[in-house]
Amino acid sequence: MQIYTAPLRDMRFVLNELHTDDGFGDIPALADFTPDLTEAVLSEAAKLCQDVLLPLNRSGDEEGCTLENGVVRTPKGFIEAYKAFTEGGWNALVLPPEWGGQGAPEAVGKLVEEMICATNVSFSLYPGLTNGAIAALTVYANDTLKQEYLPKMVSGEWSGTMCLTEPHCGTDLGLLRTRAEPGEDGSYKLSGAKIFISAGEHDLTTNIVHLVLARLPDAPKGVKGISLFLVPKYLPDADGNPSVRNGARCTAIEHKMGLKASATCQMLFEDAKGWLVGEPHRGLEAMFTMMNAERVGVGIQGLGIGEAAYQSAVWYTKDRLQGRSLSGTKHPDKPADPIIVHPDVRRMLLTMRAWNEGCRGVSAWVARALDAEKHGAEPEQRQRASDFVALMTPVVKAMFTDLGLESASLAVQCYGGHGFIRESGVEQYMRDARIAMLYEGTNGIQALDLVGRKLPAEMGRYLRSFFHPVSDFIDANLEDPAIGKMVAGLKRAFEALQGATAIIAERGMKDPEEGGAAATDYLRLMGLVAMAYCFAKATKLASRELMSGTGEAAFYKAKIDTARFFYEKLLPQSASLYLAIKAGKGSVMDFAEEAF
Repeated sequence: MQIYTAPLRDMRFVLNELHTDDGFGDIPALADFTPDLTEAVLSEAAKLCQDVLLPLNRSGDEEGCTLENGVVRTPKGFIEAYKAFTEGGWNALVLPPEWGGQGAPEAVGKLVEEMICATNVSFSLYPGLTNGAIAALTVYANDTLKQEYLPKMVSGEWSGTMCLTEPHCGTDLGLLRTRAEPGEDGSYKLSGAKIFISAGEHDLTTNIVHLVLARLPDAPKGVKGISLFLVPKYLPDADGNPSVRNGARCTAIEHKMGLKASATCQMLFEDAKGWLVGEPHRGLEAMFTMMNAERVGVGIQGLGIGEAAYQSAVWYTKDRLQGRSLSGTKHPDKPADPIIVHPDVRRMLLTMRAWNEGCRGVSAWVARALDAEKHGAEPEQRQRASDFVALMTPVVKAMFTDLGLESASLAVQCYGGHGFIRESGVEQYMRDARIAMLYEGTNGIQALDLVGRKLPAEMGRYLRSFFHPVSDFIDANLEDPAIGKMVAGLKRAFEALQGATAIIAERGMKDPEEGGAAATDYLRLMGLVAMAYCFAKATKLASRELMSGTGEAAFYKAKIDTARFFYEKLLPQSASLYLAIKAGKGSVMDFAEEAF
């Protein structure tokens, strides 16, 4: 079964308790979003996700999307769900008030995203791509385009896409062939084919706004010759309503391993009318504004699926009777004990739980930085937040999605043979989780971005936004009787990260392949240290609350126990990662190509 109840108590913990000392709070522009208000927002979001989106998850997977005469039909119930979603204002939750948005903090928005992804990740892509397009248009579009398109996109009346990939080029966009010919009225005619376009065609909105990468006739070769264009499905009339059908159409929908209720389209642009967004030949700069926002969102997809998989596995392991406990019968009134009594089952459940809580703690930290980056009152705060977001974005995207798949796989394992059967529901989580490791830049590309761009940027300034708070916490709490032992473990992992950073910096300057060979291990090591830091802070807070005699003793004790499992069973991976990085590229690059 697909079981999900929004983890609202833990969400409130990471939102209101865990990171209050990070220097990213106390933002006057967000002062109206009090804990009471955000509690109401999260509670209502939970109802929508549990009552409306979750029931459509499996049925949408079974039915999928269909293409008929150039029109894509979404599965039964999606149109009504999308209407409830937009009428409730959820599409506009964190979007700019000047265009009709509610301007809620990203720290709240990411928690809502997690609930949406946990209950129906296919559905999440329709508003998710729209929000990414809005991010790019808000920064780079001219006032005319903003006024004509943003209000309807923010409301959800119109949706958006991102059209990058072509049949012959994905990561290497320098090979892009789509052309844009200038017209006499200031518009352009775009011609070319795009693939893997999420929400490229569907029946949820009255118009679809494509952001398309293309080349102008005078464009230089490579990535420096790419421009960005806004190309609507329907051209608006004088009143701003959809009118004439544009030359943009879906020629096929991809037959995918997962996300079957998300329309992933092959798009053909034939003299499609569009308008330049930003400066000529600087389209990647504008598109990466969208992609960076999407990469954090993709990480949240991994977290959402991981949480749903964990809850489904907990339900099953408490319900499934099989064998007896190794230490003696625990349920003599039953023909067998539930499998949750077995150590290996508990190992799997706690692994999922620890990954989810660790990811949630890190994502809340990054989301607070997103808010400070946009709304911080002081330049120093905005800069530090921007550095931190830049550094952690590839970690969130890659590690969260790696762990989302791992949790989905563990859930299948908990179900045993029943997990391999479609009726169980958990095999869908594995299929849906896999794509998140691929799109918006594969996880290997994220690791290369981390070691190749983010580490050396601004003479290591990005790195200091992470290293300094971790180092300061260790120094301040190493002798704390409540968490000193845990902090010592954090110190060892942090020293491994520092050592790995020095190795990559030294070797990478001489040989870029050394950095490339270490990149994936390094990203995982940084993610582990970030989680360890959040778990140590959480344990300090929980210990204090338990000593004060709070009425939520069960919650705080579980928080400490989860942290203990993480430190004893998962964080030791940091030592092996360091040794792998230290070993260098030799065994990877010396292997003869013809021997593969």
